Amino acid sequence: MIDFLVHYIWLVPLYGLLGAVLSLPWALGFIHKTGPRPAAYINIFMTVLSFIHDSIVYAHIWHKPAQNIIFPWFSIADLDLSFAIEISPVSVGALQLVSGISLLAQIFALGYMEKDWAIARFFGLMGFFEAALGGLALSNSLLLSYGLLELLTLSTYLLVGFWYAQPLVVTAARDAFLTKRVGDILLLMGIVALSSDGAGLSFSELQKWAEISPLPTFTVTLIGLALISGPIGKCAQFPLNLWLDEGMEGPNPASIMRNSIVVSAGAYVLIKLEPVFNLSPVVTNTLIVIGGISAIGGSLIALAQIDLKRTLCHSTSAYLGLVFIAVGMGHVDIAFLILFTHGVAKALLFMSAGSIILTTTSQNITELGGIWSKMPATTLAYMTGSAGIVGLLPLGMLMTFSRWFNGNLKVTWWLLIILLIVNFVNALNFTRVFRLVFLGKPQAKSRRAPEVPWQMAIPMVSLTIITLVAPLVPLNYSQWLNNITPIINNDSFPTNYGLFLIIASGLIGCLIGTFAPLRRGWNRPVEKSIRVIQDLLAYDFYLDKIYQFTVVAFVSNLAKLTTWCDRYVIDGIVNLVSLVTIFSGNALKYNTSGQSQFYIMTILIGVSLLMWLILSGQWENIINYWSLF
Repeated sequence: MIDFLVHYIWLVPLYGLLGAVLSLPWALGFIHKTGPRPAAYINIFMTVLSFIHDSIVYAHIWHKPAQNIIFPWFSIADLDLSFAIEISPVSVGALQLVSGISLLAQIFALGYMEKDWAIARFFGLMGFFEAALGGLALSNSLLLSYGLLELLTLSTYLLVGFWYAQPLVVTAARDAFLTKRVGDILLLMGIVALSSDGAGLSFSELQKWAEISPLPTFTVTLIGLALISGPIGKCAQFPLNLWLDEGMEGPNPASIMRNSIVVSAGAYVLIKLEPVFNLSPVVTNTLIVIGGISAIGGSLIALAQIDLKRTLCHSTSAYLGLVFIAVGMGHVDIAFLILFTHGVAKALLFMSAGSIILTTTSQNITELGGIWSKMPATTLAYMTGSAGIVGLLPLGMLMTFSRWFNGNLKVTWWLLIILLIVNFVNALNFTRVFRLVFLGKPQAKSRRAPEVPWQMAIPMVSLTIITLVAPLVPLNYSQWLNNITPIINNDSFPTNYGLFLIIASGLIGCLIGTFAPLRRGWNRPVEKSIRVIQDLLAYDFYLDKIYQFTVVAFVSNLAKLTTWCDRYVIDGIVNLVSLVTIFSGNALKYNTSGQSQFYIMTILIGVSLLMWLILSGQWENIINYWSLF
């Protein structure tokens, strides 16, 4: 029985898809008498089946080598397109994380979306979401992963635009979809280039191909830059980081998934492509630069936000930037650990944020306060999630950083500086939010805030416990991934002090956040320099304005130019030909008199002119003249 479950582990993503299909009668309004809740129960039941299935498989394949299942799709000449499924502790563990967080998010949604008229449609989309994520966790094929990433882009569009009656929501869904599509198109170019250069499209084949790659450095660089474009869009990294901010317009349970495991999906593909990136120093340096900018920039942007969900989502971009840095340095085990620890803790943070939003009907942190005594479970969840992300207490992220600075991996001073900045700023930001939302005097919207119902409390408390035990995972994670990561001892850098400096940065950030004066939204700083900095960070470094005056302006002016050419040049030539045809036809109609003697005379004149040209030698000149054209 267990061997059957292992061999058919690829059915697990189909459970979520089946739940989405079974939700259609309620989502489309074919069934009214029962109400929409049966659709929610069906999807939760299918997710429970998924979690049980992959948990049994995970326990069985522990300490066993990876195996692949190949599904042939299309083969002609040298082109072989197949879908490969990997069964390994890493892939099944990622699948278990997907199904586990999805299960908790859906139970949480039972309480959060209880009064929403479109709850059946929401749970159907969540099942579709889960199916794409589960398939991506098991995929060992770059082609299959690309298709699943496209499904995630579609799911993001549908979930962000879930409340489509609001114009702002429609705009946010459109912008999120188009921003992701930019990276997807470039990723597709890289996949086509790899397949045309003889590389297999499974990740295991790409790893072997990278060892004996016959391509020149310039070509490999272009391919690598194209391949990292897709994860840049999926992980909301600079310069394609604006969509995650706008993606917060969707329901909070979808934001739980999006900020914990959906953004991790692009990074998961990035990690598997790491051998290809190592062929070009330009690509690895680009990963480090993009990751560094996103990590520091995302942390600073989060510090200036007053929207509860947005201040949390920008920190997601920051910690995914650390994943890019780890991949660029070749430390893939660190990248996996950051994805795991951040995903669990960030899902808990968004559950606490959803609880606050539901009970207070407000996302503005300047309008809240004094919630800790009214919502103790939510307060504990926020504190645990924040500590799990910041390298402060002995929780998941601290254990991850300890592996980064244990003296076995090659690290540099600039990496330590980036980690110190990110850890300090995020500790300051989480403390700032905690003081505004949970401490102080109750405000008008938080004065009567009750604790959330059991449908939301149970998954939030469960995830709190999981976050507390997450530090145990890094202790056993090395046996899976050390065969991939190069172990390099660098005696020139004092790595022993790195972890203590990171802990100190977190403590300093919390202390400053505790004692620094806080300003409410209506108290803008009087000093012009401080106000300029605040606006610069609050408006995402005006990146949307930069796009508006560069990329958008270029495309708009190019569209105007092509419209002018089409209207006046192309249409003008066509109209001129039509006018010439009309006038020539009108002129020739007078030659059609019906008199045979007139036709004979026309033939004689034409033949006489032709003979004269031939005999006088002018015919050859005419031919030479027209040959010039």
